[in-house]
Amino acid sequence: MPAFTLADGTPLHLVRSGDESAAVTVVLLHGYALDQRSWGRIAPLLADVAEQPLAVVSYDHRGHGKSGRATRGTATMGQLADDLAEVLERAVPDGRVVLVGHDMGGLAVMSLTQRHQELFAERVGGLVLLATSAGRLATEASAAWPNALGKLAQDLELVLGAKLYGVVREHTSRAVSAGLRWWLFGDDPDPELVELTVKMIRGNWPHTVAQFRPALDAYAREAALTLAVDLPVTAIVGERDRIVAPADVEQFVRGLARGSSVVLPGVGHVVPLEAAAQVVPRIAAVVREVYRQE
Repeated sequence: MPAFTLADGTPLHLVRSGDESAAVTVVLLHGYALDQRSWGRIAPLLADVAEQPLAVVSYDHRGHGKSGRATRGTATMGQLADDLAEVLERAVPDGRVVLVGHDMGGLAVMSLTQRHQELFAERVGGLVLLATSAGRLATEASAAWPNALGKLAQDLELVLGAKLYGVVREHTSRAVSAGLRWWLFGDDPDPELVELTVKMIRGNWPHTVAQFRPALDAYAREAALTLAVDLPVTAIVGERDRIVAPADVEQFVRGLARGSSVVLPGVGHVVPLEAAAQVVPRIAAVVREVYRQE
């Protein structure tokens, strides 16, 4: 499918499914150093399980996957929010939307509430946030994910040599897989999902990982969801998440009139892949709520 081109000329790899004429669209926003393939177990099911017509859109953030490169100046949460606003205005110009953000994708949603308040109020009918923290990123726990990549850099170099970025090979270093499995997954992950995650990360190494790390460290989110106080908001986190504390997720939805939190036993940080069966019905429930509001 042709890329969606942003106003500044950056192409975004954007994927659509479902009923494009539906009154509600789910927009899926992937996490740091991943790409839209992380929704591969969720996106194909949403339109089938929804009780009403539903469109589904996912895309690779700038600098990630098959989208155009980011720069030091555009590798920010504010820019990702601006990109999301442009996608909503031009690629999904009609109807209500449910925003589903994982990790950094959740931060892009939070930033949207701050930078595009009118658009958010007019278009967004509900939120589902996966493994997204409510506090500052500059903490030991929330910095673990970027730090984990740094610790694995030497092994990645041994695997891929000098041309780290844009290279996907069939063989994956056991050390890389084992390290990322421990950081990002829960008790008993599917080895194929671990392998896919390593491939996504490896495809974003080293430029994307390095460029977006300062933005993750700097972005503060304490008051970012004030506009969503009356919306249905579901926050989902894995019990075994080593990056986002379940207690933090539970705390930030307490102030939302229609907020709820879900802690998934035995699940780690890569919730969209590891717990798709638990996530899909909860997204569908928010979609039903949005339809009831219409």
